[in-house]
Amino acid sequence: MPASPTPSPAHPAPAPPTVVLVDDDVALLQALRFSLEIDGYQVATCETGEQLMRMALPAKACLVIDFRLSGLSGLDALDDLRRRGVALPAILITSYASPSLHARARGVQATVIEKPLLGDALFARIREFLPLA
Repeated sequence: MPASPTPSPAHPAPAPPTVVLVDDDVALLQALRFSLEIDGYQVATCETGEQLMRMALPAKACLVIDFRLSGLSGLDALDDLRRRGVALPAILITSYASPSLHARARGVQATVIEKPLLGDALFARIREFLPLA
């Protein structure tokens, strides 16, 4: 039986896509990071919208942003990123979903997923936006 090919230095395996997590709940950030890394994603984290605005975002990534952040809200950060031309797929997570929030999220091309993050809804959407090879 032939051996499976292994990446050579001339043809390194491509880096996995990145999920950028933004939430001021450090325990949630750590739990999501752990789960996403086990799935095979690279993960970058921020605790504030301001940190996100200073981050050099990868070309292939998915943003997962909490709506309620201290300082700049997740929705305001997304709105600012869209005005700057950042078109990365985005998921807004919140415990405070309302029809007006859903409408505002659609305006910045973001999917809303409600907390508590039960089931597989968040990970299914991330996989939809960033399939792993």
